[in-house]
Amino acid sequence: MDLQAQYDVVILGTGPAGLQAAVHAARKKVSVLALGKQSKSSLFHAHIENFCCIFKLSGEEMLRTGREQAANFGTEFLDEDILKIQSTDGRYRLETEGGRSILATALIIATGTARNKLGVPGEKALLGKGVSYCVDCDGNFYRGQKVAVVGDESAAADGALTLAEIAAEVHLVSAGLKVSPALAEKLAGSSVHIHRDVRVSAILGEDAVTGLALDNDEALDVSGVFIEQGAKGLMELATTLGVALDDEMRYIATDKQQATNLPGTYAAGDICGPPWQMAKAVGEGCVAGIAAATYAKKQR
Repeated sequence: MDLQAQYDVVILGTGPAGLQAAVHAARKKVSVLALGKQSKSSLFHAHIENFCCIFKLSGEEMLRTGREQAANFGTEFLDEDILKIQSTDGRYRLETEGGRSILATALIIATGTARNKLGVPGEKALLGKGVSYCVDCDGNFYRGQKVAVVGDESAAADGALTLAEIAAEVHLVSAGLKVSPALAEKLAGSSVHIHRDVRVSAILGEDAVTGLALDNDEALDVSGVFIEQGAKGLMELATTLGVALDDEMRYIATDKQQATNLPGTYAAGDICGPPWQMAKAVGEGCVAGIAAATYAKKQR
């Protein structure tokens, strides 16, 4: 790719939302570029079992197939992050970490969300090997097993209650539990073991999670650790452009065409809010890809 290039549609993100957007945009015979590092997708380390017509598949394999599909329809890929986006003369100029300058007529933001991490030993090495950031995504893989949920707010409490119906034993580890009275009552009446005012010091295991070490010298015998501390959207680039967020200022606000408040700018997937499911991301990516390509054609 040249250091300076122009495309009808540029997609930020190569997870399920971005790939589906690329497929549908490219099929409408416009030039499409998808930017981003696929290993950063939350799907990359996950396994799929609740997507229509698929029994079980690794996230990495699904992303690889999706990339091949989009490429076959004409999408180009660049495995670089974006450093800056500027609006200029009705288009968008993007600067990449590799020093490239890219001009786009339409923009699709599908960067997903960055999960808040614990930053403890074992967390990174055991990601996808017992460490997960999504109970709804991976909970069923731990049916009949002992698991732990780490977090302080409603996401952790709700995740623990969900797992209580699946796993043999559930531990909720919290440095300071802050949940509604109704949720606290549900926890009190459940089988969840609550560890209050304690923090995780390490996640144990070599090839897979075998336990959880706490800072009170206690150790939990678990095979799965779910880190549910909420999710922070990657909004820096979007808000710099002036893209409007929802009422809670957490996610990008879109209409039924996945259009934002800015002409020619669309968003899809987790960055638009929950539920954190691939089916939602793919559906929104489809709509955004078609809408962005249609917009780009009208601007010619």
